[in-house]
Amino acid sequence: MKQKQQTASQKKTQEKAEITEEPSKPSVFNEANTSSGSSSNTSVFSSQPEDNGHIVGIDPGHQSESVDMSALEPNGPGSSEMKAKCSTGTQGTYSGVPEYQLNLEISLQLRDELEQRGYQVVMTRTDNETAISNMERAQYAAAQGSEIYVRIHANGDNSHTASGALTMSPSQNNPYIPQLFDQSNHLSQCIIDSYCAATGFQNLGIQYTDTMTGINWSTIPVTILEMGFMTSQNDDLKMNDTEFQKTMVQGIANGIDSYFSS
Repeated sequence: MKQKQQTASQKKTQEKAEITEEPSKPSVFNEANTSSGSSSNTSVFSSQPEDNGHIVGIDPGHQSESVDMSALEPNGPGSSEMKAKCSTGTQGTYSGVPEYQLNLEISLQLRDELEQRGYQVVMTRTDNETAISNMERAQYAAAQGSEIYVRIHANGDNSHTASGALTMSPSQNNPYIPQLFDQSNHLSQCIIDSYCAATGFQNLGIQYTDTMTGINWSTIPVTILEMGFMTSQNDDLKMNDTEFQKTMVQGIANGIDSYFSS
């Protein structure tokens, strides 16, 4: 789709800034797993929802511009094409909010909502300073047992007229993960349909791409949700409204429910 092609130039070089982790920066690969052992403190009177047996990986796209991620990594397993490890993304034309901040806000709310629905959730980052590349994000989500990998992003365009939401999925001919096409396509369809039904955003469907490092390195069904255009006044202001964000999160979570139930 034309919108996402234009986004690549808008987003300060989409998927552009991914550098080897600096020792001074935090990384999920260096963090201890603090979830283990917590069950011993669970009370029989706990209101925690019953585990539904599913694990979801969530990737809040990009990170702060203060984290230098400009080093290169392969576009996919065995690829000779090298791409920058990550970028800072776009920014709200009307809200002034950076995309990486919006992505994190929605992802943290989505984590909480999914946990209330009984899912276990793996987050690739929980702050804006974590130094982790697109390749490492995909690897981390799968290594932690995630069954699906949902990447949260927002779109941009050279004009202010483009609006609506879309998902991105590997194509049938993806040179790295063609075996994930069917499930990734199904995941992408479930999420975009449920999200747009909840939010009222125009449904721009699924865009198939084989150029995204974070998709190409995934070993589990993967999708990118482009929640809306931060260059559209309607989309930008709605996505940054705290009450409307609850609706957005419900729509994404409903799509994940739909995927696992169909």
